[in-house]
Order: sequence, then C-alpha cells, then structure tokens
Amino acid sequence: MERFPVTVAGHAALEKEFAHRQQVERPRIVQAISEARAHGDLSENAEYHSAKEAQSHNEGRIVELEDLLQRAEVIDVTKLSGATIKFGATVTVLDEDTEVKKTFQIVGETEADVKNGRMSVSSPTGRAMIGKKAGDTIEVTTPGGGKSYEILKVEFK
Repeated sequence: MERFPVTVAGHAALEKEFAHRQQVERPRIVQAISEARAHGDLSENAEYHSAKEAQSHNEGRIVELEDLLQRAEVIDVTKLSGATIKFGATVTVLDEDTEVKKTFQIVGETEADVKNGRMSVSSPTGRAMIGKKAGDTIEVTTPGGGKSYEILKVEFK
C-alpha cells in the first residue's frame, strides 16, 4: 500500500467529504431510487436510471475516499521548519518572464488547487522546487512551455 503525504487540512477535507457522501448523499439517493421505483415501469423510467447512476458515482467515490484516507500520511506543517523547500512549505516565487510574484504551498495531489495557491508536490513545478532554497532559480517545462522562477521566500506556516 503506497502512502502519500497530505496536510492536516487536506486530510480533514477528505474526511468531511467521506462523511457527507455516506451520511447525506447515500440516504438521499436511496430515497430518490425508492420514489422512482414507485412510478412503475423501470425500463423507461428516466428518474430511476438517473438515481441509479448517481448511486454508482457516489459509491465509487466513497470507495476512493476510503482508500485515500487509509493511505494518507498526515503531516502537520506547523511542526516543520528549515530553509529548503519540502512538502508543506509555503514558497514565494518571482516569475522571471512576467515579473509577477506568486505564493504556493507545496501539498499532496489530493489537495492541489493552483488557483488557490496549493501546488502538488508531484507537479513539474513542485518537483523542481523540492530541495531548493531562497535565492535559487528553477527552470520548469510545463504544458504551456518553459518557465523560470526565482525563489524569494520559504516558510512553514
């Protein structure tokens, strides 16, 4: 079983979604199936087929979340420190092409959301940053082309 890193907040979000899908979505979908069955002929009942599809999707996600929660290695970023970039670091970089400063936290794949400043540790840019420190420059080949970043600050918060 391959473990993967996740922050405390990322683990809590997985647990919240897992509980919601089990305790809220599952009963709601079962009720929708029951109501659709009451309408009669199931072969031409669009509501029934829609509810069964929703049930399949929900149950698949529950299994996926259960697996993720079992394999998660929760790392409390507030207990980390140092000058080099590693999982959990909050990194401020300067895009050398656009001169725009950006700040990212290096997180696990399940909680990555670049628009909200959370970059996956396994992304090309995330991998390039690991082991670097303030003052270093990294070159990254992204789907959009080559990028060059100067690392301005490394924090753990």
